[in-house]
Amino acid sequence: MRRNSLPLTLHLLLTFLFLYGPIVVLVVLSFNASGLPTVWGGFSLKWYATLFANKKMLYPTLNTVVVATVATLVATVFGTLLAMGIERMRPSAKIDAILFMPMIIPDIVFAVALLGFYTAIKFTLGLHSIIIAHIVFCIAFVCAVVRTRLNGFDHALVEASIDLGASRLTTFRRVTLPIIAPGVVAGAMISFTLSFDEFVIAFFTAGPSSSSQTLPMLIYSMIRFGVTPEINALGTCIIGFSFLLVLLAQRFNRQGTN
Repeated sequence: MRRNSLPLTLHLLLTFLFLYGPIVVLVVLSFNASGLPTVWGGFSLKWYATLFANKKMLYPTLNTVVVATVATLVATVFGTLLAMGIERMRPSAKIDAILFMPMIIPDIVFAVALLGFYTAIKFTLGLHSIIIAHIVFCIAFVCAVVRTRLNGFDHALVEASIDLGASRLTTFRRVTLPIIAPGVVAGAMISFTLSFDEFVIAFFTAGPSSSSQTLPMLIYSMIRFGVTPEINALGTCIIGFSFLLVLLAQRFNRQGTN
């Protein structure tokens, strides 16, 4: 057993090193005193101070948070309702194919299609057009996650609640939603993550104004003209925020199962 487990353990360690090694290096270099983003020059917090004083970097970050938050909220609501509606229908491969098409289509094709649609209806591009595009993109992911939670759902609980005199809204709020809440939260987290780091669709639907620039667009432009160590500090803050979201989601899921 031990001889067989040694290669598996080594493989597991190498996998974790490959996955999380670059993240650890990024976090360490965010405390780098050197002016080069990849050369260690001593410990310092100056890049965090520089980051929070750099309005050119904070505004795109704020735009990204706004886009991801609004897109997540709307996509979670519509994706959950869509999943509940699909589960009540007869299983159909055609409907599933149409429903999950945004997940399969390459981002570049989806972005060009949205840009063409906006142009056809003469829709003004900006931060609002990015939000709408991300909502359309994320609904399918939320629906897919929530449907996995609905697969084991006992619809007899809903019928029993209605028979006891509860309205459909009360039944959804008191019975259905608490049961599918872990799936809804998971879908919302996936939606937020996808929207936060999405570049191609935002790039095509943002328009020419710099006021609608998102963080991935800013990082792309900085890579073209030179990256500063502030990127490492910003990446560390994003990693910390993402880790906090995961902890909160896990705690919520444990409370939901108790």
